[in-house]
Amino acid sequence: MRLYLASTSPARLALLRQIGIEPVVLPSEVDEDAAVDAENAARLAGGRAPLTTTELVQLLAEAKAEAVVSALATLPLEALPDGEPVDGFVLGGDSAFELDGVAHGKPHRPEVARERWLAQRGRTGVLHSGHWLVDHRGGRRQGAAGRTDQAELTFADDISDAEIDAYVASGEPLLVAGAFTIDGLAAPFIRSITGAPSAVIGLSLPVLRDLLGGFGVSWTELWEPGSGEHPSSP
Repeated sequence: MRLYLASTSPARLALLRQIGIEPVVLPSEVDEDAAVDAENAARLAGGRAPLTTTELVQLLAEAKAEAVVSALATLPLEALPDGEPVDGFVLGGDSAFELDGVAHGKPHRPEVARERWLAQRGRTGVLHSGHWLVDHRGGRRQGAAGRTDQAELTFADDISDAEIDAYVASGEPLLVAGAFTIDGLAAPFIRSITGAPSAVIGLSLPVLRDLLGGFGVSWTELWEPGSGEHPSSP
């Protein structure tokens, strides 16, 4: 059974590899800002409230997976992985960090990352992770399902300005939701996590397992042969 990842996120790819899954990466071409702006404009026109953070990550996760599925229908076989029809599941994901009711995605710029760290130092926020799984077994769309997950994080209150400056200068926080990682340089700054740690990395593994189960598939069916084996000690 093959999993196709509609994302170029190194963190999601590494996370899946850690649990024995080697996905095929199929990047989506979704303009995230445009998708969110269009949905909020439609809501405003209909007298509805703007997207919540939970709704935002789910909207983008679905958009990414569906963009890849739509592209598959127009691509010649030679342009597809291994020259074969996509036979398996297409997974889209998105994440955002919420603090004081405001959703924060990737800061992109150092000054934005620094401002966020000054604001979240010593505070508790929520990391929202959206998931959309398309059943594309047999080379055609069979169905889809999605779900979100949340994890609450508390940051240390004694992080110095110098530590923040050094972390921002590393470049790591610029391209990750919330301007931090738990599997990288920011790990020592996080005091506690309530919820699935994998959701903070960008993909809730319990949710992925549940979604696969909803299609009658065990997540172990996605394991690569030899997963879990370790070299013998000398």
